[in-house]
Amino acid sequence: MKSHTPSKEERAWMDAISEFGCAVCHREWGIWSPAEVHHIQGKVREGSHLLTIPLCQKHHRGGEDTSVYTSRHPYKARFEERYGSEHEIHQWVARQIHNQQEGFFD
Repeated sequence: MKSHTPSKEERAWMDAISEFGCAVCHREWGIWSPAEVHHIQGKVREGSHLLTIPLCQKHHRGGEDTSVYTSRHPYKARFEERYGSEHEIHQWVARQIHNQQEGFFD
């Protein structure tokens, strides 16, 4: 199935998380790295582009589970065991972006 066209709100969210950088790199190492948009529940349903998290290439689709990092694809269970659930990461990113917009930092 094809993705639906993102709404203005969805585009703004995906732009914000892309600029934020990889959530795992931020949380684990305190560094910024370029992010890809990972859709938590696919791209088809209305609002699905809001249920996304920013992950770098290695954490998103690197295809590895090493002592250094675990990729979300294809290792979802190991990824969540190591870094927290995708929903927890989503909530954390939303708080961080909100705090940045308000001028606060965690």
